[in-house]
Amino acid sequence: MEFFCYHRDRPGSLTLRDELGEEHWSYMDGYAKELIARGPTFADDGETPTGSVHIVDLPDPAAARAFAFDEPNYQAGAYRDVLLRRWRNVLGRTMWDFPGGRTGGNRYLVLGLGSGRSADDDVPPRREELIAYGPLLSDDGTAWLGTAALVRAVDPDAARSVLTPGWYDDIEIHDWEFGGRR
Repeated sequence: MEFFCYHRDRPGSLTLRDELGEEHWSYMDGYAKELIARGPTFADDGETPTGSVHIVDLPDPAAARAFAFDEPNYQAGAYRDVLLRRWRNVLGRTMWDFPGGRTGGNRYLVLGLGSGRSADDDVPPRREELIAYGPLLSDDGTAWLGTAALVRAVDPDAARSVLTPGWYDDIEIHDWEFGGRR
């Protein structure tokens, strides 16, 4: 089962995150084979971290909750909240398989949050710009709760365009970059 996990930083937690850097990396190293995508999000300045995205393939919702809530930054209070949802890997690949590579162009996390009738079930036309794409689902996989995408785009408006306007209660756009040990 695939899961989308977005840890959002607690304001003022940058020093704590810096102190826990190696613990975070070591924790994620333990999930290297399960990771589909990962990476930090940033404020508009492009420098200040605002969160951390992890898309993982785990056996069940209990394993996903353990992954999300045992993470060292979460345990230490660096994160203010966690969005954890089942996810379906519509592209069928990892971010490391993205033909555009790790660099070049702007990268964004696009979160469309909603409920009811599912939206954007089909892959958008600009597939070559999608790093990861899929629906956010309830734990049992039956209810659609939104769509999450990692996208290479010229700007936030172009990134937002991968989702259909008016079909979501809210659409969030976050600067994002490929994660992993440097």
